[in-house]
Amino acid sequence: MALVFGCLFFDRLALNFLMPYIAKDLLLSDTQIGLLAGSLSLAWAFSSYFTVAWAEVKNRKKLVFLVAVITFSLCSVGSGVAVSFATLFFARFIMGFSEGAVIPLAQNFVERESSPNRLGLNAGILQGVGSALFGSILAPIILVSIAENMGWRNAFYVTGIPGIILALIAWRYIKKSTAESIEIKINSTISFTELFQYNNIKWGIPLACCAFGWWFATLPFLSKYFIEVQGMTPDEMGKTMGLLGLSGLIGSIIVSGLSDKYGRKPIMFIFMSLGISYPFVIYFLHGTILSLPLLFISYFAMGCIAMVAAVIPSEAVPVHLKAKAMGLVMGIGEIVGGVFIPAISGVLSDKIHSSSFLWVSAVMAILSLFFIYKLQESNKTINKKEAFPQVEPVL
Repeated sequence: MALVFGCLFFDRLALNFLMPYIAKDLLLSDTQIGLLAGSLSLAWAFSSYFTVAWAEVKNRKKLVFLVAVITFSLCSVGSGVAVSFATLFFARFIMGFSEGAVIPLAQNFVERESSPNRLGLNAGILQGVGSALFGSILAPIILVSIAENMGWRNAFYVTGIPGIILALIAWRYIKKSTAESIEIKINSTISFTELFQYNNIKWGIPLACCAFGWWFATLPFLSKYFIEVQGMTPDEMGKTMGLLGLSGLIGSIIVSGLSDKYGRKPIMFIFMSLGISYPFVIYFLHGTILSLPLLFISYFAMGCIAMVAAVIPSEAVPVHLKAKAMGLVMGIGEIVGGVFIPAISGVLSDKIHSSSFLWVSAVMAILSLFFIYKLQESNKTINKKEAFPQVEPVL
């Protein structure tokens, strides 16, 4: 699952690292860059919930997972053949719809195989190896190198191959007992209203919006900002983005591992507080001796993403609602944090100042602290009364 997750983020984040080349070739504005990120996230958001909910209700989680992995791999190639903003927008939208179902299902498969005292760490490893190692460390180095030597289109073609291979491996090795739905109710539907009776779903959704927003506010614009505003070379930009990826990898393991031992709330509060300083370091400390060390430390906040997207919703609900809960939290988090926030960041960066996206990120981190405070501690065994609220029997 970590390898699939990594391949997915390698494909998804490719656009961000290749944006200096794409924007120059296709004459894209910051507003259009934000819309490209938003189109993928919007499709991702709807698929995260509705596709996953349908797969769980119909007991087709493995099939949906495999089809989604193959589809997003093929769509990566489609990004490479884009000749305008419109065609690139369409390719990224289709990719987002196929990718949306993959992460909730992958996290659900891992949760089914995890003991409760290792759930946080396992989810963090999945997030760290996937989005950080592949998406943020290897992707900028490999993709920028290919773009410099062979062109950005060829970089997109390369990213589509591993996903198809991994889909075949997943088809062979995902066990039926891991993928099939359990405790499906006779009247189960894709409705999400029943999830709002759980405290950590109610507060976990706005928390996901803020945590995702902290990340996505900078992600589409950062590589372009490093080169065009701060004067980095493409090689320096790639290495700096790789450093952030390494920080995200370490942070994902540290945050999730510590949360298993000391609780979800206090650990997320500490590391999300570090995340507030991340945009300030980029803006004020560029070119100083403290820039890279503090950038590395502040980006540990990325470790909170796996907690917010997978662990908190998974622990908040009974077993037959876990995949739906993760899909709902990720979906709404993607709509707000991955669609509206990048779009707002792009418009503000065009209209006010090229660094405006950094301050949007800082605001999202500050707001996230309030919603972390509203959570109930969830890394301990939920008692039966809390996990299964009393309802009237249906005759």
